[in-house]
Amino acid sequence: MIEIDEKSTWRAQASAVTTFKYLNPKELDTLLENSSIMTYEDGETIVCEREITPYFYAILDGSVCVSVAETSQDGDSKDVYICTLGPGDAFGEAGIFIKVKRTATVRASGEATILRLHRDEISAFMRSQPSGGNKLLLVIIYSLLRKLRAANQELAYERKDDIDQADVDNLLAEMMGN
Repeated sequence: MIEIDEKSTWRAQASAVTTFKYLNPKELDTLLENSSIMTYEDGETIVCEREITPYFYAILDGSVCVSVAETSQDGDSKDVYICTLGPGDAFGEAGIFIKVKRTATVRASGEATILRLHRDEISAFMRSQPSGGNKLLLVIIYSLLRKLRAANQELAYERKDDIDQADVDNLLAEMMGN
């Protein structure tokens, strides 16, 4: 990981990030001033599953691979691919609100340039730029709600494939002698 000192060269890419899309130029510049911009090499870990970190991340260039560890009954662990994120995408939203363990591992897929914001930097931004802070939070909340909806749909789909509620009702009725 290498930190980039000259942040202004990444302004156009930062303005294309969905989370920052509604910020005016002054608000975006303030956010950039207080962020870190990091370049990660192919395969380098950005976020580790189960670690607790207070950062929010936005992808400026390149892509990242999101995975979760799955442990088999014999104790072997393997990474299970979840998705690939690219320029304009963001991750790590929960870390800015609460001290919570990360739910996935995120690694650079090729070289990736990432804007990183600490929880304290976002709080300072909200105090100095209330309008921008409100816009930022609304977009982050909307993003979290979209992710929650997608997870709920996936769970419902998997449950439907596993067993239907009518099957459960019939099985219980048979067991009870009805």
